[in-house]
Amino acid sequence: MTNTAISPKAAEALLRDAIQRDITTARRAALLQILWNERCLTRAQLMARVEFRLGRNCFGTSAWEDTFYRDMRVVKQAFQASNYRLEYSRNKGHRGYYLQGQPALSREFRQILKASAAEVDQRQIDIYHRLTAAARFRQGSGISDTAREVVAYRIREENPDLTPQEAHKMALQRAYTP
Repeated sequence: MTNTAISPKAAEALLRDAIQRDITTARRAALLQILWNERCLTRAQLMARVEFRLGRNCFGTSAWEDTFYRDMRVVKQAFQASNYRLEYSRNKGHRGYYLQGQPALSREFRQILKASAAEVDQRQIDIYHRLTAAARFRQGSGISDTAREVVAYRIREENPDLTPQEAHKMALQRAYTP
């Protein structure tokens, strides 16, 4: 077999297809993208971010640690193929996986954060600071309740035979069951 290059766009299309069809490829692609943008993330932090994207238990339920470390070996090889070195720091305060010689956040991620911070209205922050602790708690609880309502609504859309109570129970389980 001859070693001929293919178009980067074609390779990207194949990868997108593989990500949609295969959970292992999807996990590894998510880990790669997360580590490209952020540094000093522990196993738990990485897994939480990947599960947020792909769904709870995407690493499996029994041998999830083995799955995670197998995925990380492949991700490490992928970074090496692009001349980046994925390392793990055990230093207090900077514990976790990072790309050697790279800043804490990618340039793209820093730009996104700057743009988001620029949109913050100082008047809203001032109002929030004037709220009592109880009012801030009620506001936070209200946001959580609304999020669970949305999840329950989507569960019922996917499973119309469920009662509203069953959908709410499933939404709570998704939110709080490891």
